[in-house]
Amino acid sequence: MGKVSTVGEAPTPVANEGHLEELVLDVKAMLLKTAKYPFPISNAECFMYQVPPNIREINEEAYTPKVISIGPFHFGNQRCQYMESYKLSFFKSFLERVTNQIDLKSLISYIKELEPRVRGCYANIIELNRDQFVKVILVDACFILELFWRCHFDGDCWTDENAFFLQPWLSTTMKLDLLLLENQLPFFVLENIFQRAFASLQNNDEFPSLLQLTFGYFACYNLCNHVGLDHLATRGIEIKHFTDLVRSFHLPPLDKLPFRGDGLRDIHLHTATELAGAGLKFKASSSRCLFNLQFSTGNLEIPQFRVDRHNESLFRNLMALEQRHYPFQAFITDYICIMCFLVNTGQDIDILVKSGVIVNGLGGSDAAANLFNNFLENIITLNYNDSYVRLYDDLNAFYEDPFNKSMAALKRDYCSTHWKKIASVAAVALLLLAIVQTIFTVKSAV
Repeated sequence: MGKVSTVGEAPTPVANEGHLEELVLDVKAMLLKTAKYPFPISNAECFMYQVPPNIREINEEAYTPKVISIGPFHFGNQRCQYMESYKLSFFKSFLERVTNQIDLKSLISYIKELEPRVRGCYANIIELNRDQFVKVILVDACFILELFWRCHFDGDCWTDENAFFLQPWLSTTMKLDLLLLENQLPFFVLENIFQRAFASLQNNDEFPSLLQLTFGYFACYNLCNHVGLDHLATRGIEIKHFTDLVRSFHLPPLDKLPFRGDGLRDIHLHTATELAGAGLKFKASSSRCLFNLQFSTGNLEIPQFRVDRHNESLFRNLMALEQRHYPFQAFITDYICIMCFLVNTGQDIDILVKSGVIVNGLGGSDAAANLFNNFLENIITLNYNDSYVRLYDDLNAFYEDPFNKSMAALKRDYCSTHWKKIASVAAVALLLLAIVQTIFTVKSAV
């Protein structure tokens, strides 16, 4: 039996000095690696994010590019490898288009100069070395600029060799890929390359700006018809990347943004079925701006919303951006929260589809309901905008009003069909006739 330490004796060493020194060196190496890849200092310097793992795991496909990877996060994704040759082809075409303004050497030199700033925009450590990183940013940025150019001018820009980009399935999927949060380049990189590549044309009024090309390419998402610089000026914002731009498409001007409280209050809203049972009428709004919800005199108007996998992916990425960069200004999350309160079962979907509020692109009502049921899973909400809080309060008050419930029950029991309406009118008429006859009989007897 080995010696047992007694009180006051030093414990027997469990490791020799050589092992301890080796462990010290390992820890120092860890610290050096941390110093080499420091975390961003502030949100102002860092705005390129990966989706938080607990949100990503709910629906991996919604956050993963399907045909084309952009930037370092999904670089080397085997799913998108076949598009790499087309990206290089577009890169080559872009260089030929701007050969009188800037050459390849100057372009590489410029991106290399920007590399520390660009790398610092990404919230996660990028394992690519400097040359690899520069090549990824250069090729992807020039591909996007050439793509936007061709889509703007159309026609002669597309050759037979790569006209397959115009096929609807590919162009639609690629457009959504360019909006994924993890598939972004800083917008200032695109802007700086564009300005250098077309320096001599910048003062030509007929020459489109990069902002015009970008708004044109993503026009199908610009439901409120915001216009370029005017749209951005009224918000006092600078585009960070394409996901950020499409989020801004849905926001009203800065002076019309609803106030947001400092604290989170406990809120609840009844489902569409429950509200309809209390007499609320749902209507599709004529406005396409998602935030234009209007409640008055028993009617709730909501802009039409299409439920399909494409829209699910778009809004999941917009909410993921808000989780990372706009946690106290989560206006997109506010809207999705209302829709998720309204929808619990397929019956709720049926009511909203019948009223034109929802277009169900998933087929079954239960499938659409399931989408809403996990839309907000693992999403953290820190506050709500005041206009929605008032809407919650007004709708809940409407539901709790016994008069509304009584009137809804009368309509349901006696006026739900054409024949019930006729029967109810006839019954009322007969009752009135009976009352009149009774009055005359009483008068005659007197």
